[in-house]
Amino acid sequence: MNRRELMQVSSVLPLAGTGALAQISTAPEWKPELFDAHTNDTVVALTELIIPATDTPGAKAAFVNRWLDRLLAAGPAAQRDAFLDGLHWLDGHSIKIHSAPFVKLTEPQQIAVLKTLDAAGDGPGQRFFRLAKSWTSRIYYQTNIGMSELNKGGRVPSPQNMGCKHTSHA
Repeated sequence: MNRRELMQVSSVLPLAGTGALAQISTAPEWKPELFDAHTNDTVVALTELIIPATDTPGAKAAFVNRWLDRLLAAGPAAQRDAFLDGLHWLDGHSIKIHSAPFVKLTEPQQIAVLKTLDAAGDGPGQRFFRLAKSWTSRIYYQTNIGMSELNKGGRVPSPQNMGCKHTSHA
C-alpha cells in the first residue's frame, strides 16, 4: 500500500474513533448496506483468515465485515471500487486456480491462495491483499474485542509508564 492509499484509508477510519464502532448491529438479521450476500460471505472468510479466532476472538466475532460494509458504503467511491474490484479479482483468481470462488474453497485452499498473494510483488492480487489486511487490522483493533486484545495483560502502556513526566498527560 502506498502512502496515498494509506491516507485514503485513514480518512475513512477516523469515523470509527468517534464511537461508531460501539454502534454496529450484532443482530442476526443484520443487512449489509453495500455488500451482497456472496460478497459479505467472502469478506467474512477473508477477514477471519487475516485475524483468525485462536484463544481470542477473531475478525468474524468482531464483525469486521459489518464495519467494512459500513465504512465502504459511506466512504469515497474510489476506495469502495478498489476493494470491490479486489474481491472480484480474488474470486476470478480462485476460479482460475480451483474452479470455485474464494468462499467455496476449502480453508487450506483459501490459505494457499492468500499465501501466494502475501508474497512480494505489485500485482493486483498483492495490492488487494495488502489493502484487505490493512483495513481488517485497523478495524479489528478499533472494536471492543480488538481493544481488549491489545490491552490483554496490561500490554498498552499508560502515559505514566512511558517516561513522560508531564502531569497533563496523566
